[in-house]
Amino acid sequence: MTERTPLLYLVHRIPFPPNKGDKVRSFNILRQLARHHRIFLGTFVDHPDDQRHVAQLSEWCEELRVVSLSPGVSRLLSLRGLLSGEALSLPYYRDAGLKQWVAEVVSRHAIRQAVAFSGPMAQYLDQPALQRRIIDFCDVDSAKWSQYAGDRRWPMSWLYRREGARLLAFERKAAASADASLFVTEAEAGLFTRAAPEVASRVSVMQNGVDATFFSPDPVFDNPYPAGGPVVLFTGAMDYWPNVDAVVWFCAEMLPRLRERHPDLRFWIVGMNPSPAVQALAGEGVVVTGTVPDVRPYLAHADVVVAPLRIARGIQNKVLEAMAMARPVVISSAPATGLEAVSGRDCEIAHGAEEFVSRIFALLADVALRRSMGRSARERVLERYSWEAHLSVLERLLGDEAAVTAPHPHHQNLHP
Repeated sequence: MTERTPLLYLVHRIPFPPNKGDKVRSFNILRQLARHHRIFLGTFVDHPDDQRHVAQLSEWCEELRVVSLSPGVSRLLSLRGLLSGEALSLPYYRDAGLKQWVAEVVSRHAIRQAVAFSGPMAQYLDQPALQRRIIDFCDVDSAKWSQYAGDRRWPMSWLYRREGARLLAFERKAAASADASLFVTEAEAGLFTRAAPEVASRVSVMQNGVDATFFSPDPVFDNPYPAGGPVVLFTGAMDYWPNVDAVVWFCAEMLPRLRERHPDLRFWIVGMNPSPAVQALAGEGVVVTGTVPDVRPYLAHADVVVAPLRIARGIQNKVLEAMAMARPVVISSAPATGLEAVSGRDCEIAHGAEEFVSRIFALLADVALRRSMGRSARERVLERYSWEAHLSVLERLLGDEAAVTAPHPHHQNLHP
């Protein structure tokens, strides 16, 4: 048996439990890497509920450095970026203790390989002893901030536009110092290489997957919905702005028209940390649950699952999970980018509110259509979205021994 090599893994949010999009990806990466490496994990905890899960990470990690992060305090501290000229995302995730731990653990265990999950964590890769640096950007976060700017008034529009520009500058610098940069879809990778053509040869795609054994239609789940009309379901972390925007838009533009034909139709919003804007939606026809112990019963008994995201980067785990559970899913064009599925067979892709409403109506009117689309969705997930298959991209990059014989020729300090 090959000896497991030490590896530094840096994640911006504790990768357990895998109960939201980024944590699903970061946890599956952790679980895969732990099969062949001794993992030294540096990460942040930004929610009190996650503190109780820290000890469980020892199942996959040899050593941990977990830093508590208060989002409110960190947002204030991130304003230091206005003085330093850098993206505010960098001081938000900057911690002197974590930086010192990284230097010590790299030296103490002769670590030569590192994976940073999300762009801002690349600022900790500034260690000369590291001979292989991989950044999983997931999405082009700088583009996300620039997109946010279009929906905000001044001064937030200015701040978000600035963040997009400064973060892109950092992403390009970090990618130039890395041996490989990963993105979740071809579209995201293409967006980045057009902005940073100098690193195009070191950009790869590593798609999201889904645990189709866990998210399976086979177990019988008790119905969590009270008796009544059809259920349309949205799942996700409800303090995440794209999710907030999605459900607010759905309730404003689509739900009233749906309830004209189906007065007893109910829209369920299932997910942790509902923001005030989401909580305000609760009322006649809308249920906001907050955290639930298991999302699968809600998926299993929903008539239609929707993902009306207008601001989305990459393939959404919520979509893959619903498809894995053989549910009919109606998604907007943004999260459909990069999704290997056929509209009308594996899911429904709607371009705008009008199409959303008509596709939901069609599914609610035809039980056979819902069942056949659910079966096809499950088959597509099993065929194309295995975590193990997708994560082999990362293992190949780490297993390239020829590439770890010397420091990267373009290594540079990532701090301003």
